[in-house]
Amino acid sequence: MTLVKAWTSARDRLTVAGVDSPVIDARLLVEAAGGVTRLDIVTDPQRLVGDEALAILDAYVERRARREPVSRILGRKGFWKIMVGVGPHVLSPRPESEVIVEQVLKGFPEAMAFNVLDLGVGSGAIVLAILAERPAARGLGVDISEEALATARENAANLDLNNRLALLRGDWTAGLAESSFDVVVSNPPYIETGVIGTLDPEVREHDPHLALDGGADGLDAYRELAAEILRVLKPGSPFFVEIGADQKAAVEALFREAGAQGVVTIQDLSARDRVVTGFKKALGIPAGIG
Repeated sequence: MTLVKAWTSARDRLTVAGVDSPVIDARLLVEAAGGVTRLDIVTDPQRLVGDEALAILDAYVERRARREPVSRILGRKGFWKIMVGVGPHVLSPRPESEVIVEQVLKGFPEAMAFNVLDLGVGSGAIVLAILAERPAARGLGVDISEEALATARENAANLDLNNRLALLRGDWTAGLAESSFDVVVSNPPYIETGVIGTLDPEVREHDPHLALDGGADGLDAYRELAAEILRVLKPGSPFFVEIGADQKAAVEALFREAGAQGVVTIQDLSARDRVVTGFKKALGIPAGIG
């Protein structure tokens, strides 16, 4: 079988299975199984695929047809400009979360030294993407899951960023000093408990519920985080937290009530409300100004 036939066959099987992106997913699986690149498929489509590679591809496609995400099958996922390993104990990073990375990079020039706190660090994708772009920056990632921290630790080492990222097992900001971070980022659990069972199988069956379940109304994490994020931020410093598409008003209100200034919501590339941001009142500036 040739590369192009392997691709089209995988695509057709995934289409029948109801997979949302059969063309892209089939290509990624062919690349991984055959040890080839996208360029190989385009420029040498008649290259023959060996029996061993075809057997691997068949197993991959079967797993994807059962709605296991490609990132889980391959054990890795591209995010921003880096590749991170993913496993059963961390969320598979999603493009929407890149909004946080983009906003932090806008606010902190390349040569600037600063420290970033990532609460609920998971795979480490967000903080590692920031550190990869800002060589003078340092980070701390906190997670309650030791398995998630192990994944983040391995990703940091693979990216040669382990000397600039510390990892701590903990409950959000517990034990962290006041006014100690230049920026805080977080993608906390925000799915309503009762909604998790209705999610796509890729999420419902393969993402850890600990990283999804935001309580009855999806806002439990933000109730804890709003005041605590402001406590650990340095005066005048910003925060960026991911939200569900219908949570803008509620999360903004929680941060305003906690004393955050300049609270606004940034949309993702699909024009959905995605990231609530603001900053801790700077010293000498009355609350409500700035």
